[in-house]
Amino acid sequence: MAGKTKKVPSINGSSTADISFIMLLFFLLTTSMGSDKGIARQLPPAPTEDQQDVMIDVNRRNMLRVLVNSNGQILANGEVMTIDQLKQKVKDFVLNPTNDPTLPELTPEEFPYIGQQMVTKNHVISLTNNVDTKYSDYIAVQNILTKAYNELRDELAQKQWNKHFEDLPKEYQEVLVDRFPQKISEAEPREYGSQKK
Repeated sequence: MAGKTKKVPSINGSSTADISFIMLLFFLLTTSMGSDKGIARQLPPAPTEDQQDVMIDVNRRNMLRVLVNSNGQILANGEVMTIDQLKQKVKDFVLNPTNDPTLPELTPEEFPYIGQQMVTKNHVISLTNNVDTKYSDYIAVQNILTKAYNELRDELAQKQWNKHFEDLPKEYQEVLVDRFPQKISEAEPREYGSQKK
């Protein structure tokens, strides 16, 4: 007598899929997403093929070289200064209010709502740090550079409209950002021979 083969019942996959979906939802709802922190910077557009081989020649007077060394000292064009002094130096560098020949060249430029302004169109702040520079020192300098630009925008907003920058309509804010664009170039960290004390 031939034995009957029993059919093994198949596993019900629909309930497994439901349980998996519920577990996925539970995981997504109960875990917290880590927020990324960093410095908001608008990068320049990628160079075209024609521009890749061309070296950009920056006039010495149009560049402010800022170095943060391994001891946390800040040097701007070789001059040691505090972080507050750096902020004022950056503001003077970007504005060049007295048309100083050692500061960036001033050129007239027309802006909506604020008219013609004398701007340091070609200014660049070159930020370099030592490989041993503390991250906190580097970030403090980044923050003060950003603060200097923000103060320039706020000062012009108050002069033109008697309002703070953040209280202005978006189109006015955009004009002030165009008037004071952040031109910060970050160089690769280097070894500078200074030793930590």
